[in-house]
Amino acid sequence: MTNKENNMSDPYVKQTIENEVGYIEFFHPAHNSLPGDILAKLAQTITDAGNNDDIKVIVLKSGGDRTFCAGASFKELININDAATGKVFFSGFANVINAMRKCPKFIIGRIQGKTVGGGVGLAASTDYCMGTKFAAIKLSELNIGIGPFVVGPAIERKMGLSAMSQIAIDANSFYPAEWAKQKGLFTHVYESTEELDEAVKTTAEHLCSYNTEAMLEMKRVFWKGTDDWDELLAERAQTSGRLVLSDFTKEKLKGFK
Repeated sequence: MTNKENNMSDPYVKQTIENEVGYIEFFHPAHNSLPGDILAKLAQTITDAGNNDDIKVIVLKSGGDRTFCAGASFKELININDAATGKVFFSGFANVINAMRKCPKFIIGRIQGKTVGGGVGLAASTDYCMGTKFAAIKLSELNIGIGPFVVGPAIERKMGLSAMSQIAIDANSFYPAEWAKQKGLFTHVYESTEELDEAVKTTAEHLCSYNTEAMLEMKRVFWKGTDDWDELLAERAQTSGRLVLSDFTKEKLKGFK
């Protein structure tokens, strides 16, 4: 089997550079639900791209057509048996969000399909995010007795407390892409992935013509007030790691096995 054939089903994080745009793509065959090793690689790839002088603007995208990101790996979630393991598990998305926050370059989000939980946190942590009409969003964590604690600050920062609390409480519902646009998550919503890709490419390459120092200073302005997120998101991961051990959650997870 060739590497290309492997890529169609094997998890990966890869980066390509085209016209000074760094395209970072992640993939997992389980609806792009991300295990710890993929999240760690994604965080490191974003950090490295931020330090790469050949890249002026970053695009974050996922492989596959239907789902941008279904959150964290369910297989790993059901195997958590102690608080320390739980904290490490929930720190996966925290580390990616913090890497995006600290990255000195604009990150454009390309959201081609549904996104759940941690995936909504990734979308909210981009600096400029575009989606298709299929990019409905959902925070399902309350369903299993935990909450969107780690991704909550990123979503609240982008969409406001009212919108974040609405989707966190209504944990069974997908909210349409147009609603997410109205609440500030998406700048534009397109009819097709082809239209989205064209817009992402045009926007990213146009940004490359701007002063990189000016973009860095703008990024600092955008993220002002988040300097405590290393500690905050670690605390949130600890909370989730404790709650996932509850009898309520254990019973809920049995039903999904």
